[in-house]
Amino acid sequence: MPEKYDIVVLLGDGISKEVIPEAVKVLKAAQESVNGLNLEFTEYECGFEYFQKTGKAWPDEAYPACKASDAILFGAVGMPGVAGFEHIVYVHRILRQKLDLYANVRPSKLRANVTCPLANKKAGDIDMVIVREGTEDLYTPIRGALERAEQTEVAIDVKIVTRKASERIIKYAFELCRAKTKGAPADGKKRVTIVDKSTVLKSCALFREVFDEVAKDYPDIEKDYALIDAWAQWAIRQPEYYDVVVTTNMFGDIISDLVSPFQGGLGIAPSAEIGDKHGMFRPIHGSAPKYYGQNVANPIATILSAKMLLDWLAQTRNDKAAKEAADKMDKAVDLLLEEAKVLPRDLGGNATTTEVGDEIAKKVRQL
Repeated sequence: MPEKYDIVVLLGDGISKEVIPEAVKVLKAAQESVNGLNLEFTEYECGFEYFQKTGKAWPDEAYPACKASDAILFGAVGMPGVAGFEHIVYVHRILRQKLDLYANVRPSKLRANVTCPLANKKAGDIDMVIVREGTEDLYTPIRGALERAEQTEVAIDVKIVTRKASERIIKYAFELCRAKTKGAPADGKKRVTIVDKSTVLKSCALFREVFDEVAKDYPDIEKDYALIDAWAQWAIRQPEYYDVVVTTNMFGDIISDLVSPFQGGLGIAPSAEIGDKHGMFRPIHGSAPKYYGQNVANPIATILSAKMLLDWLAQTRNDKAAKEAADKMDKAVDLLLEEAKVLPRDLGGNATTTEVGDEIAKKVRQL
């Protein structure tokens, strides 16, 4: 019997309840089409709607199950402007912190028949990965506010960057760059670009210092430097120059959304949050409550996140079956886009969420 992988599925809020099942559907199709792949799924409700019913963000058994799982597939939680928001985002925060998911990996790849807002860019011109440190920086919960006369006069958030966290995320970026089959689209070079503000911030100066130290162990990979403000315009002018980009938590949060339209928008933008022992995979987009219940959301970002889940299992478990399944899912998405017959609304089509998932699952079985 092949190794069994326990996959925890967190359904989330809004359109997550529509796109997550499509990703599971495609994973099951991949399992059926590849010998030696054994996936077992356990689903849990979580988020605002669950909080409304129970007063809790998720069931008591959900976190232990996540900790014991082989991987986590997660949608988005929260609804804008609702009471209990802090309890709801707790789900994501607790997973990131307690499972030490320090590497937030966000690829941006332009595929066939996807409209790019940048002029004259075509499939293959953009293929970069943003690697964002995920455990510290301004998101470290060291903050406070001073009130006088019932008004907030001062608010403080502390930016934390440590050598340990910097070293491991930068090593992750170099290892990812080395493992990628292709380099930057512009010249084929394997290149890691550090994005920071080291001219002003001491925390970024430390991040760059560690980058130079780590880079010495990777002479086969070109090292590249950019300040955050300069990179923002260079990425728009010449995105094909970039291969792997590594940065701190806050900057990574911003620039990964900046480049998501390059590949066709949030509906096609996957991500992974990875630690030394655990991995969580989720689309970049949110719960989009105004589209919930209409069956129009694009499930491709979630399906590609599930593909990243299989890639991670393949890498960490040396599992050829998982790699074969991941490649089939990736190819099935490419075929769907190349044919341009079953496209979701945000990519110019009129197919429903379910129809897109069905078509990708069918193609996986046919490959």
